[in-house]
Amino acid sequence: MFLPKYPDNPTPPPAHTHAPADPMPVRRSLPSVSIDQKTVVALVVGGVVLTALLAAVAVTAISVAVAAVVLRSLLREQHRR
Repeated sequence: MFLPKYPDNPTPPPAHTHAPADPMPVRRSLPSVSIDQKTVVALVVGGVVLTALLAAVAVTAISVAVAAVVLRSLLREQHRR
């Protein structure tokens, strides 16, 4: 009763056939990038600075967490008295 009605030809022929205009595309090479000593030094210095900043943030976060635990402990003991 509720069976679907399928068309006679379920796969219609393609409307557009693609024919490549150029069978072998020409690959263009990328321009060469020259890296001199100043660029390498700048990248190394930037990496050192970013690593130092990340370490400073981590040390600050750890010290804030320790201070919070100590203050929480001191306040808890003060409320118990």
